[in-house]
Amino acid sequence: MAGWIRRFADRHGEIDVHVRETEVEIVAGDGAKATFTTRGGTSVEEVVERLAEPRRIGLVLVRLGGHSVGVAFGARVEVSATDRKQVHGRIRAGGWSQQRFARRREGQARVALQAAADDVARVLVPRLAELDSVVLGGDRQALDVLRDDRRLSGVFAKAEDRVLDVPEPRRSVLDEAAERARCVEIVIQDTGATGPVAGRMDTGEGA
Repeated sequence: MAGWIRRFADRHGEIDVHVRETEVEIVAGDGAKATFTTRGGTSVEEVVERLAEPRRIGLVLVRLGGHSVGVAFGARVEVSATDRKQVHGRIRAGGWSQQRFARRREGQARVALQAAADDVARVLVPRLAELDSVVLGGDRQALDVLRDDRRLSGVFAKAEDRVLDVPEPRRSVLDEAAERARCVEIVIQDTGATGPVAGRMDTGEGA
């Protein structure tokens, strides 16, 4: 992070750094601005130090028909559960066949999401006190269904705002998500000659 801030200054000129309670805002002389969320600290050095501290994170990756749940310390997954249930795709045919197929698909989706909720309850709920945060990934609608499960209220209370974009959840995808969960997301606004442009980049903790 410290190196990235220096490179940002090299590209955009003199900078002002504002360290707030949970966010750092960097404003450059050419109008470019970068912000990122912190985990506390009153100076850039302290912010970077806290971002680099290893954390134990809960991971909940859900897409319709598949899920992968785990606990990671640093980039290593310590415990996990992964499962896949068949959920048929949509069809365009009309009439009774389509209605029957839709009911069947809804039933399959319900079973799949119940299995996901059960694994989250089994893997993460008993370990909630050990978790620094929870990182979500996958389909937002599927996650919202899990959010309504009362057993998982404590899990979602610790969930970060971001939702990782992931393919069909598998154990290898969970391992990759553990790496990505350690990244710091930087939001960049460049108000140069091309006009306002917003972008995002991820940089590993302490990078």
